Amino acid sequence: RNATFNRLIDQIERVAIASRDPILLCGPTGAGKTRLARRIYELKRSRRQVDGRFVEVNCATLRGDAAMSALFGHVRGAFTGAIKDRAGLLSAADGGVLFLDEIGELGLDEQAMLLRAIEAGVFMPMGADEEVSSRFQLLAGTNRDLGERVRAGEFREDLLARIDLWTFELPGLRARPEDIEPNLDYELERYAERTGQHITLNREAREAFLRFATSPEAAWRGNFRDLNAAVTRMATLSGAGRVNVEGVEEETARLRRGWRAVAGLERPGEATLTALLGPEGVEALDRFDRVQLADVVEVCRQARSVSEAGRLLFAESRKLKKSSNDADRLRKYLARHGLDFEQIQSLEAPT
Repeated sequence: RNATFNRLIDQIERVAIASRDPILLCGPTGAGKTRLARRIYELKRSRRQVDGRFVEVNCATLRGDAAMSALFGHVRGAFTGAIKDRAGLLSAADGGVLFLDEIGELGLDEQAMLLRAIEAGVFMPMGADEEVSSRFQLLAGTNRDLGERVRAGEFREDLLARIDLWTFELPGLRARPEDIEPNLDYELERYAERTGQHITLNREAREAFLRFATSPEAAWRGNFRDLNAAVTRMATLSGAGRVNVEGVEEETARLRRGWRAVAGLERPGEATLTALLGPEGVEALDRFDRVQLADVVEVCRQARSVSEAGRLLFAESRKLKKSSNDADRLRKYLARHGLDFEQIQSLEAPT
């Protein structure tokens, strides 16, 4: 439904039909680069522009000799453990499309070999005496700034120049709020295909999820991977084939916690607060109260008595003689949140 994204896809499809040059797909993890690469291949195959395979590999999983061997192949005896010839992925992609996801993770030696394969259509397998040929269209994906990696000496400038002719930036899910609802339905359909269970959200649950999913607090750090995981969890835990509001609230609380932890936004004391109140209890607090209560709880855990904790917490107001009984003031504050000092003191340190 996002008009900007639809225009981007139209442009990518026009380029894919008209060109055999490399295409670079940039964007955050989970934005759909692999799915789009496969769509490009299917489009070209339907027009008989390729007759070979779609071959994909995540370059972040390739290291050292294993990377050279996986990409370019090797002959028997090329290195310890090479007990037979191996063709490699570039050979497997002959006549088709090779998708190198996270191309920025390739080593410099592999980058040099890849550049020659793109430009000349030939490369040298490990331990071989003769070059082999392979004609493929390269699609590359990255969530890195390849220009920054060039400046850091981690990516070849000549390779970037060669694959940068057609570069497209895929937006994250947060930039496509109109697309969350149809993708919610799509993920439910995928769940039904995988499990044979048709799960729906009741009207209130659907509205609650979409209200959260399109709000500024929905980080969607993993983009469509996060959405897929959220739908899978809600569907799996649903009763009688229907997700209710309580199921949505549990999932949105889980997503918030996960995003805060990954972003390093979990404040000191929040783990203890969660141990005392439970995840739902913490999520029920206003952010202002959450920060304040977490700090109060940490002071209580470190203090030897409720009076000492009160003196530490209310030191400034004591100077102005606004309170004559710090311990009583602290107990009343904790009671508002269903806590008491002894309960906090007895809690084991969270791991």
